[in-house]
Amino acid sequence: MKDFSERRLSGRLVYDGKLLKVHSDTVRLPDGGTAEREYVEHPGAVAVIALTDSGELVMERQHRYPLGRDMIELPAGKIDPGEDPLATARRELKEQTGYTAAQWRHVATIHIAIAYSNERIEIYLAKGLERGGAKLDDEEFLEVFNLPLATALAWVREGKITDSKTVAGLFWAEKILGGEWSTRG
Repeated sequence: MKDFSERRLSGRLVYDGKLLKVHSDTVRLPDGGTAEREYVEHPGAVAVIALTDSGELVMERQHRYPLGRDMIELPAGKIDPGEDPLATARRELKEQTGYTAAQWRHVATIHIAIAYSNERIEIYLAKGLERGGAKLDDEEFLEVFNLPLATALAWVREGKITDSKTVAGLFWAEKILGGEWSTRG
């Protein structure tokens, strides 16, 4: 296979925020030329396909400022520095929805914006749910509700659900629940 790797020659940190860092690098191209690459560094995140005993999904509706609208999503959240992704998934499910799960499986790793970000999202399947009390972050406001998978998939088709991590998670859920794909242990 031909090597298409780009090698960093120099770079600078353009922005250093609480969540994101923006870099501007000069790279050596495979043909020997150079180019500029701007990208966003993200700490990574998790998304949880949480299934109730009746087979419904635990979903959230929350306002997303960059889009100026409410979005319907799977429970999700940012991985804290040094935190294991499964620990993040457990923490976020409990904090946002009040649910804990007896069974956890890693489903997939997705990269949502590969042209300009290194963000990865680890998707987990959670079963054996038990409801407790949610503990939202101070700046977090959301509604938690249950939804049949068929309805969630219809909402994807209709454009009511457009969040990429949620769409990917729902497609995984469809394949897993249909017995077509297995999960990793």
